[in-house]
Amino acid sequence: MRVLVVEDDIPLAAFLKQGLEAESYAVDVVNDGVQASQTALEVAYDAMVLDLNLPKLDGVGVLDQIRPTKPSLPVLVLTGRARVEDLIKPFSYSELSARLRALLRRGPLAAGTVLRMADLELDRVSRTVERGGKAIDLTSKEFALLEYLMRNAGRHVTRAMIVEHVWNLSFDTGTNIVDVYINYLRKKIDRGEAASLIHTLRGVGYKMCLPRATA
Repeated sequence: MRVLVVEDDIPLAAFLKQGLEAESYAVDVVNDGVQASQTALEVAYDAMVLDLNLPKLDGVGVLDQIRPTKPSLPVLVLTGRARVEDLIKPFSYSELSARLRALLRRGPLAAGTVLRMADLELDRVSRTVERGGKAIDLTSKEFALLEYLMRNAGRHVTRAMIVEHVWNLSFDTGTNIVDVYINYLRKKIDRGEAASLIHTLRGVGYKMCLPRATA
């Protein structure tokens, strides 16, 4: 899942980014309201963590600008004001994480919380993966990669697309990090299976789909 963090406190923003990335979220950070509204409208996010007290344009102004176009985007508000639906500063990271997961369960994402292909299941909120009813232990990056492949099941995804979404970086043609992590995933999710759910498209990238039936 991709999250936009809007926070002008630079150390706090870095702390939130580190914590969320450790939980397999792809995270973008912006530090003022104008940039926040522009970024939120240009990129497809699953959720936004928004501070109300921002330079250039406050959080309420950000919401006023993005709601007409993205009315269902889940937003977790950070504030010093005592309102029940907001997360009041100071807060613990575990509290923010729990509140964000609860928000995602209630929002429009909830219908697509569990991704399935054959007997493989991935829960995007609880961060669990099972195949044939057996739990599979993935690292945060392996989980993020599998989630991205399953969200785009049946589609060709390039290495550049994967690096941008999962690692939040520009693609370096000299790196083989995607291929390395694809191999990690295959060893974990295809263990004991005759054919892999992740197909290599030479010169293109990868595609996740059911194995072709054999005669």
